[in-house]
Amino acid sequence: MMGWNIELFLLVTCMRIMITAAETNVQDYDALQSLTGSWSNLPSSWDWNNADPCGSWDGINCSNSRIISIDLSYNSELTGHLPRNFGKLTQLKYLILVGCGFSGPIPDSIGSLEQLVFLSLNSNNFTGNIPPSIGNLKNLHWLDLSDNRLSGSIPVSKGTTPGLDLLVNAKHFHFGQNQLSGTIPSSLFSAGMSLIHVLFDKNQLTGSIPSTLGLVQTLQAVRFDRNSLTGTVPSNLNNLTQLNSLLLSNNKLTGPMPDLSGMNSLNYV
Repeated sequence: MMGWNIELFLLVTCMRIMITAAETNVQDYDALQSLTGSWSNLPSSWDWNNADPCGSWDGINCSNSRIISIDLSYNSELTGHLPRNFGKLTQLKYLILVGCGFSGPIPDSIGSLEQLVFLSLNSNNFTGNIPPSIGNLKNLHWLDLSDNRLSGSIPVSKGTTPGLDLLVNAKHFHFGQNQLSGTIPSSLFSAGMSLIHVLFDKNQLTGSIPSTLGLVQTLQAVRFDRNSLTGTVPSNLNNLTQLNSLLLSNNKLTGPMPDLSGMNSLNYV
């Protein structure tokens, strides 16, 4: 009888393990395990021994056993880096890690998250370049990498290499308060884009403001203040009739301002 009870116990235990493992897709399960190996001070609910990620982990939301959202914002003691196999979370739509203590580079594999709609890594300590692979994220609407320590140039596509100019469905480019340098590529902007916010304030950008910015007529807020930009303000910015905020102060701009009299929505200059 005792032997039967032991066998029954083992059978039930195995079934529980199999059921638990089955709740989260195996590929996503493995990717999350790599995160826990490189992150410190995780939420207490992130416990591999007692719960399934799709069942009760804080900040994790799933659909049909696939992880579609990770939001661990405002956990300042949560530290670590984003591992390369983060890109295996191929159904992820929302990645929100605002106000944490993450550091190191943003991996190129983030460009594999092709379902991503919302990417917000602002207010951390990320370093290195903006990955050009972000240009592969065709569904992206919100891109916020502001308030980090990112450096290097603004990536645009060239040949087979992607860039930010390919994000024609994006509404938000938030890159302020970093250490970005170099010029603003004219190819960054085009008439087919849907941008509402273009924020590059408090960086180390040089050169002129490209006239192609005036082609993006959906814009409502533009910030290039606190850089080292030179030259004149493009005259075609008066085409941006939906613009309510245009901040270009603390640069080295010269020449006259364009006629802004037809920009009736403009509140802040």
